[in-house]
Parts: sequence; structure tokens; C-alpha cells
Amino acid sequence: MKETMVMASPLGNIRLIAEDDFLLSCRFTEDQPSSGAGSPFFLDIMAQLDAYFKGDLKIFDIPVGIGGTEFQKSVWMQVNKVPFGDTVSYQHIARKLSKATAVRAVGAAIGTNPLLVIIPCHRIIASTGELTGYAGGLWRKLKLLQLESRGKPGNQFDLGF
Repeated sequence: MKETMVMASPLGNIRLIAEDDFLLSCRFTEDQPSSGAGSPFFLDIMAQLDAYFKGDLKIFDIPVGIGGTEFQKSVWMQVNKVPFGDTVSYQHIARKLSKATAVRAVGAAIGTNPLLVIIPCHRIIASTGELTGYAGGLWRKLKLLQLESRGKPGNQFDLGF
């Protein structure tokens, strides 16, 4: 049975959807935070997200269960390999998949990422260094990149958080 919980974060409320102790979705929402403590599974996810937003967690340890096409899953797996505090281009992801001409398809797959923040699609930027597309809003993408670049010398996104 699917369960839903909405938590508060520094960047707005986040809706979490899980089934059988697998996280299916993590998206920003205008919905109000849930009342009540939630299941131990949701409490763990919320604790990890809180630690991430404080800068204390760089890699999530959350069981996920996501649908999507094989291509989308391959893109999300590549996105998930981009280290905390780094950015790569959509072109880079396409090349990693041996599909150098599939940049737009890569962008479309990233745009359907159901696990914002957890699968760090905010770390994918244009080859020009510009911020483009983010389902949570470009302002959140910038804030996430700023959070991850705190104290990292020479990072173009280290603008304070």
C-alpha cells in the first residue's frame, strides 16, 4: 500500500511517496507538512534529508523503487554517480551512456526524475555552465548547488546559502 508524507525543508515542503519500504517519489510541493510522526521508514528518509540540508550528509542510503523506461533508468543511474558538490553537463551524461547525440533525450529523462534531491539531477547543467531546467524550480537548483559547494574553493555556485 502506498504511503505519503509531506515534510518541511529549507527549500519548501517535500512530498514523499513510498510503498513496501521503497521510496517512489520525492518532489517539492505546496502541500502542508503532515501531522504525526510517520513510519520508521519515513522518519529515516526525513532524517537523511535533514542531514543533507544541514550539509552533514553527502550520499543517501534510501531504498528506492522507481519506474521508467530502461533509458530513463540508465540516465538516472549516471546522474546518481555525480559526486556531491560537482556538476556535469547533459552532454557528459549522454557521452557516458555512449549516446553523444541524445542530449535532448537525456534532458527529457532528467526532467522526469521522480526523486528530486535523492537522485541529484540538480547537479546537471548546460555545457555552457548555465543552469537549465529543474522540476523544483531553477531557484531551488541554484540553492542546492550552493549548499553543496559551501567551502569548496573556486566553485561558481558558492554564493552562500
